[in-house]
Amino acid sequence: MKILAVEDDAVSRAVLRKALRRLKHDVVEAADGEEAWTQLQAEPVRVVVSDWMMPKSDGLDLCRRIRARPGKDYTYFILLTSRDATEENQRAAADAGVDDFLTKPLDLPELWTRLRVAERILHYTTQVRQLEELLPICSYCKKIRDDQNYWQQMEGYINERTGSEFSHSICPDCYQRVVIPELEALKGANTPQQPPAA
Repeated sequence: MKILAVEDDAVSRAVLRKALRRLKHDVVEAADGEEAWTQLQAEPVRVVVSDWMMPKSDGLDLCRRIRARPGKDYTYFILLTSRDATEENQRAAADAGVDDFLTKPLDLPELWTRLRVAERILHYTTQVRQLEELLPICSYCKKIRDDQNYWQQMEGYINERTGSEFSHSICPDCYQRVVIPELEALKGANTPQQPPAA
């Protein structure tokens, strides 16, 4: 996974870069929020690990700018900080759109855990976006084609991706257009025939 590491302190940035690479991730680096914003315009990245306090533009400013972009894939934002996790700081970060926190000094197992969560969240956001945008559906049988070119019933497709369960009913239009004519046809078929007159 490609990750944007944003840290103004060169030593801390090197530690973060080394940790991310050790966890088998590709790393793009920036020294502050402005540089990170420029990097994101040139090369979209789905995960950002950013220091909070930086010159020019801090981590919260960067996160707000990322959240304000219309029509972009969701970016998972982890705030790296040495600040106390006070209620006020947590609220400020949450209001800016931060997804998760890591405290300094960096702990490799904790970083691994946070990035695993990020991967899952990004996977689900991609699925939800696909469901919201365009579904390849057969105009005859209403089956949906998945990423592996497999056609399946709409209910199964959506259930696999969202966990939604379906109950089936009949809408008023279909009741009038389909069900009533079928009932009338059955009633006519079950009406006993009168013997012909002699």
